[in-house]
Formats: sequence, C-alpha cells, structure tokens
Amino acid sequence: MQASCQCGAVIFTTPTSKPLRTYFCHCTECRKQSASAFGTTAVFPATEPLFPLSESLRDRLGIFTRSTDAGNTMDCYFCKACGVRMFHRARTPDGKEKDGVYVKMGVLEGLDMRDVTEHIWTRSAVIGIPPGAQTWPTGFDA
Repeated sequence: MQASCQCGAVIFTTPTSKPLRTYFCHCTECRKQSASAFGTTAVFPATEPLFPLSESLRDRLGIFTRSTDAGNTMDCYFCKACGVRMFHRARTPDGKEKDGVYVKMGVLEGLDMRDVTEHIWTRSAVIGIPPGAQTWPTGFDA
C-alpha cells in the first residue's frame, strides 16, 4: 500500500499489500496523538521496503520516543515538515525492535476503515463502541 503524509514530503510503500491486523485504539496516548477520540492503526511486518529505513526517508522523519505501560519503548515517527504521525515501532526493555510496524490508517491510500471491528483500550473510550465489535479493556489478550 502507498502511504503519504499531509504535505507529501514522506511517502513510502508498506511491506505487504494488506495489513496483518487493523484496530481502533482508545488509549489516552492515541487520543492525544491523533487529537481525536481514538487512534487508527494498521499493523505490517517491519521488513523491506520500509525497514530498514532508507537514508532519504530517515532524513524526512522525526522521532518521538515514549515508554509504554508494558515496559517497552515506542518510537513514534512523524513528518518533520507537516507533523503528521506516520507509524510507530516498539522496542523491548533490552532495546530489541519488535517485528511489527504500526502505520496510522489515515496515511494509507485505499484502506477501507469500515471493515475494522477491533477496539482496544476501551476502558479509556470517550465515545460509544459499535455493537458487535471485538473489544479489549486494555491491549490485546496475549
């Protein structure tokens, strides 16, 4: 899938033509990041052509790093020009990068969000969750 930020400075192709998983996240961090009621995420494998990041892409991205409730570290990549969050990737406490890259659905061309049925961190939700949706009060069950 093709991804691009609002100003077009950051453009990349996802590692696969379809995400492995999609979900809406209602945690306070995603609400703040999206400046909205929830965040939207499409999970892809962290492989080529996205990772390792090319020098050109790395030069156009800023990184905000934060800790997570699970004790990991989250590297959050955004366009330096327009500020749009593009994706994030988690690292374990020992610094090992996790296998997935979490692309914000709004930057993906052609992704139909109407099919997304999973909602996580619903205990923090500020809007109603649609009937029949798969829900988790915190993150996904292990």
